[in-house]
Amino acid sequence: MASLIYSVIMSLDGYIADEDGNFDWAAPDEEVHRFVNELERPIGTYLYGRRMYEVMVYWETALTAADQPGFIEDYAEIWQGADKIVYSRTLDAVSSARTRIQRDFDPEAIRQMKAAAGRDLSVGGPDLAAQALEAALVDELHLFVTPVVVGGGKRALPHNLRLTLELLDERRFGNSVIHLHYRATSL
Repeated sequence: MASLIYSVIMSLDGYIADEDGNFDWAAPDEEVHRFVNELERPIGTYLYGRRMYEVMVYWETALTAADQPGFIEDYAEIWQGADKIVYSRTLDAVSSARTRIQRDFDPEAIRQMKAAAGRDLSVGGPDLAAQALEAALVDELHLFVTPVVVGGGKRALPHNLRLTLELLDERRFGNSVIHLHYRATSL
């Protein structure tokens, strides 16, 4: 059975974007990006909310930009090689290959997808991840904690979620980002 993985870059106080919607403080440097590339390589399907998809669709054309570093080209190829499902009631069309729109998040459909998938799945976007976490669908979490406090904004984890985690690995990067890899053990 495939795993469903939630991977997020967040502030020390638990936000993916500040109160103004900015997340420029979360841009990974080369060391972190290369590490993320290796984590993402086994992903066969990305599950996105609309807003996260609109951010990530950049990778559909990233290879056309001149003078991209190798680690950026690598990630673009990883992203383009995976299937994408966008959960949205408002999006009319997608602008990337291997992508389809799903109007409603159905936990049972995700369970069936995990059971049938030959490769892991990733859930992206805190609202969609919250639904997956609350439905006990997330198997692993990769939290990249950046050394910044933003004081408010879009939370990386849902309010009032109770989840027991087992720490599988940790890593500190040269830019003081900390990666924490957890297995979800119970709700």
